[in-house]
Amino acid sequence: MKDPQPSAADKPIDWHRIQRDPDFSALVRSKARLVIPATVFFIVYYFALPIGVGWFPEFMEKKIWGDMNIAYFFALSQFLMAWVLAAIYVVAASGWDRSERTLLAKFGYTSKH
Repeated sequence: MKDPQPSAADKPIDWHRIQRDPDFSALVRSKARLVIPATVFFIVYYFALPIGVGWFPEFMEKKIWGDMNIAYFFALSQFLMAWVLAAIYVVAASGWDRSERTLLAKFGYTSKH
């Protein structure tokens, strides 16, 4: 008995062919437009606290609410900043996932999930 022909979903993905597609390039650019600036922002924001405390201690010691000074407020704000960046990434990544499925379907591949 002869084995049936494998479907496109069973074949390995031809990434070289997909890589040359303009939709793939657009997807990569879309990711870079978020990931690169978000990473730069995160690094600058993260290191602003130790730089501020080290070079501008008088400013960072100013009380802004009760006993909370600018340094403590800034340190706590980093938690919020990380969660906001994570939420933005999750929303963007769901769009990228849809684009990926569309791109793979264009070449006859289907997602297994």
